[in-house]
Amino acid sequence: MAKFTRHTCAALALTGLAAFAADDAMAQNSDIPTLYFSAIPDDDATKLTERFSGVADYLEEKLGVPVEYIPVKDYAASVVAFRNDQIQLGWFGGLTGVQARLAVPGSQAIAQGDEDTSFVSYFIAHDSTGLEESDEFPMSAKGLSFTFGAQTSTSGRLFPDFYIRKETGEAPEDFFAKVGFSGDHAQTLRLVSTGAYQLGALNYTVYDDAVAQGLPEVETTRIIWKTPPYPDYNWTIRGDVDARYGEGFTQKVKAALIGMDDPDLLASFPRRAFVATSNEAYEPIVQTGRELGLLD
Repeated sequence: MAKFTRHTCAALALTGLAAFAADDAMAQNSDIPTLYFSAIPDDDATKLTERFSGVADYLEEKLGVPVEYIPVKDYAASVVAFRNDQIQLGWFGGLTGVQARLAVPGSQAIAQGDEDTSFVSYFIAHDSTGLEESDEFPMSAKGLSFTFGAQTSTSGRLFPDFYIRKETGEAPEDFFAKVGFSGDHAQTLRLVSTGAYQLGALNYTVYDDAVAQGLPEVETTRIIWKTPPYPDYNWTIRGDVDARYGEGFTQKVKAALIGMDDPDLLASFPRRAFVATSNEAYEPIVQTGRELGLLD
């Protein structure tokens, strides 16, 4: 029996049985395997599904192959899915992208957000701390409680951890009274806004977006420090896709991503545009990850 995808149903509604028959034939053609992609779960799962369904439609149109978004439960699961060939393309953070490429030799970072060439993390604090924004690391935060995001988040853990050690000369567990991991950037903001943790580190775009939307969480929190810039999010593709989808497929995917100019699609990341990148651009993350024992 034919499998009804969202695309099959749409074609049936618009053009009737003939269009359905064409879609059905394509779906059963074993020469056109589905391209599966995922993204690190840096926000609520329902929001991610909404964000990336449109991206799947766009890529399917540009690439001429079926494309499906596959949600994953956490950052580590995105790397496992890539390693196990459950996904062939991933929107990773800087660290998870490195982990994925190390797990699958030949894989390439092919595109990044225009903002990802110089990404930063915000350190935020609950208003009750009395801490104010400064260009200097907030040494007066010593002895307070602090939450990272996910354990392998570049902007929510890797570089905040690195700069805490660099600026204070101490491990986070020694500098702060209590250290936790929220799981994602949105949850970090919620925990600090309620005072469950006095401070936290998160992706700057998540906080800026919350400010733009006027979310209640920003009413009780404030930015107190910004890290120096570093490379972050990237699209990484497996090294065997050309053999599977045809010679030049990697470049075709790269061109489709860089050519994405629909404001609504870009806002789902959120990014102004995608630009070309390479594995070499993420060497600072390889070095930092190894220094912190997060990479073999």
